[in-house]
Amino acid sequence: QIESLGLAPKFYNGVKHMKELVARQLKSAIDAYLSRDAAAAVEVCSRDDEVDAMYNSLFRELLTYMMEDPRNITQCTHLLFCTKSLERVGDHATNIAEAAYYLETGRHLGAEEQQRQPR
Repeated sequence: QIESLGLAPKFYNGVKHMKELVARQLKSAIDAYLSRDAAAAVEVCSRDDEVDAMYNSLFRELLTYMMEDPRNITQCTHLLFCTKSLERVGDHATNIAEAAYYLETGRHLGAEEQQRQPR
């Protein structure tokens, strides 16, 4: 259980929120792939920035917490590995969505398609 590490609840809540966000992103990517829905695939890719921003925020917070008290290094390192793994799952979801887009359109999903999609 992640709460047994003994850190402030805000860190656990951040990781849980990131997990929920990535799980939704992965489900959406798989749904887009199965239904060959190019618009849904673009939406998944555009939401990857949110996961990346959450990872960067948690990384900075945990790093600061470790610098403030070296006794937190072990626990924070475990959470850093968890958040990095979740961020990678988000990247894989994006890859699935890009494949779904390609299957439907025959084109690679570029930055211009992602920017045109309303968030």
